Amino acid sequence: MSAPEGAEGPETAQDGPAGQPVGTLRGAGVQVDTARAARVVVTLALVGLVVVGALLLVAGYRKNSQIDALRSSGVPVQVTVVHCLGLIGGTGSSPAGYECTGSYSFHGQHFTEGIPGSALYPDGRVIAGVVASGDPGLLSTPAAVATSQDSSTLYVIGAAMVVVGLGVGGWLALARRRRDLST
Repeated sequence: MSAPEGAEGPETAQDGPAGQPVGTLRGAGVQVDTARAARVVVTLALVGLVVVGALLLVAGYRKNSQIDALRSSGVPVQVTVVHCLGLIGGTGSSPAGYECTGSYSFHGQHFTEGIPGSALYPDGRVIAGVVASGDPGLLSTPAAVATSQDSSTLYVIGAAMVVVGLGVGGWLALARRRRDLST
């Protein structure tokens, strides 16, 4: 196969200092604008910070709403333990707790949900449960409802992340705009 007209043959590399090969590759060169790459990385990090903060706000609101629903409109139910699984600890040599599933009926509907806590119950044991009347799939135990507290920590952390992300992003955008206008 012959080379097209005007095409040169492959360039040969000569040995450079310390016997290292030196040569030029054909094709487009690669140039990276490090300032632009840094802006992209910082922008993605700030967007991630705002998104995680917003998710924490939503999770905090949802968790607090579930606690309020169980306290204000909780209905007692009898839960039959279906099965429990052992959760292993960090080394795997001893159990860290148990995850149990129970079944119950509420207004003629049958539900099978996880039982909060890490206690081990024998299969078939009937324990007291509480469900929210507006969301019968939300199951808890009377002890868990009594000891649960609204969590303002998720609101504070989530709001701080959103404020910091938006504040730093706004400050960087303003600084860049001022720099662009001054040139």
